[in-house]
Amino acid sequence: MILTLDNEYAAVLDACVLAPMPLCDTLLRCAEEPALYRVLWSDQTLEEVDRTLQKFRYTPEQSARRLRKMREAFPEASISVPPQLLAAVPGLPDANDRHVAAAAIQGRAEVIVTSNLKHFPREVLAPYGILVHSPDDFLLHQFHLNPDRVLDVLDTQASAIRQQRLDILNRLRVSLPQFAELVARRI
Repeated sequence: MILTLDNEYAAVLDACVLAPMPLCDTLLRCAEEPALYRVLWSDQTLEEVDRTLQKFRYTPEQSARRLRKMREAFPEASISVPPQLLAAVPGLPDANDRHVAAAAIQGRAEVIVTSNLKHFPREVLAPYGILVHSPDDFLLHQFHLNPDRVLDVLDTQASAIRQQRLDILNRLRVSLPQFAELVARRI
């Protein structure tokens, strides 16, 4: 599926939310047509995902295949980060996260979705109008904005692996406790 360009609400996804498969699958399916948001990432983010997947015991071939599929599904997602922009984002606790913030600035994203909230202080990103949300908060917002679409995403995700929506919610419960609880109460 190709991401729609009509939706201008953009989110940069950090490597920590792209590596765990159930979470990544949910987030990316929400960016498929009809998209709830435009997905963005930097090349450095995908390199980090590759290293993480191999730590998760993916073979290099499995990791390369997954990243290739992500790039094919979302060719517009990749943001090229100029080196001078990396230097323009001081103040992050971990300098290795500058590419994430720089991709958000370059891609005119509204939000960075990350599990490492402390790595992206509000005061550093506020001048650029960029928010930082945990994946749980981000998907809660998406659900409140369009519950039917999010339920369709979960159903499609479940059917792809011959399971039910509740099975997907149980897989997501560790990384998305509030989201999983809200959706479970609504069904």
